Amino acid sequence: MRFAVSTLGLPGASLSEAVELAVRHGVDGLELRLHEDMPLDADPRDAGVEVVSICGYVRIAEAGADGPVIAALREQLVLADRFGALGVRVFPGGSDVEAALRRLEAVAGEAEARVLVETHDHLPTGAAVAALLDRFGRPEVAGAIWDVLHPWRNGEEPAATFAALAPHLAYVQIKDAVGTTPRPMGQGEVPLDVVGGLLRGYPGWLSLEWEKAWHPEVEALGEVIPGAREWVRSVVGSG
Repeated sequence: MRFAVSTLGLPGASLSEAVELAVRHGVDGLELRLHEDMPLDADPRDAGVEVVSICGYVRIAEAGADGPVIAALREQLVLADRFGALGVRVFPGGSDVEAALRRLEAVAGEAEARVLVETHDHLPTGAAVAALLDRFGRPEVAGAIWDVLHPWRNGEEPAATFAALAPHLAYVQIKDAVGTTPRPMGQGEVPLDVVGGLLRGYPGWLSLEWEKAWHPEVEALGEVIPGAREWVRSVVGSG
């Protein structure tokens, strides 16, 4: 089991503060959300904490000129390599698959880190993200992130999502929610028993995305980590 959390749950924190929380709660890795109020003032690896991904907001399939998208993606891939991350999380941000393919090809071979497309917004299902990655056909360059909420909310059963993404899956973002409001694991509507069964023995990263940055009224990240870590241990298992 490799358990990570997203710094989306720590609005206003520095990277060193995020690392301190991870160490205190026995977290193995961090998803680093890029935003202007998070100073990159530490290297998590010095504390034994890995960087799973850089969570920027590049929209790989948005309409418009390729240049700005490619430039932002290159900048974030450099940062991902700096921290030894698996890759850079990107949103679809649109449905222009042809543009997405051009942009992926433009950065191919430029970094060790990969471009990781999340099941989100205009391509919310495993089937949609897998169709893009199947067409691109270069798993060493691009992969997928399964956010367990969005495909399910868009009518795709977890088993179908997992089957579609399995050849491309880089890691899984776990969460529970009522509507779109985050809830501690097991207190929301997401079919976590089904997700857990599909992921039993899964050897990759499972990362808690606790969206306190967007929902400041919810519990502090440190309060929900123990329950999420226990869910990973008891439901998914250690592999």
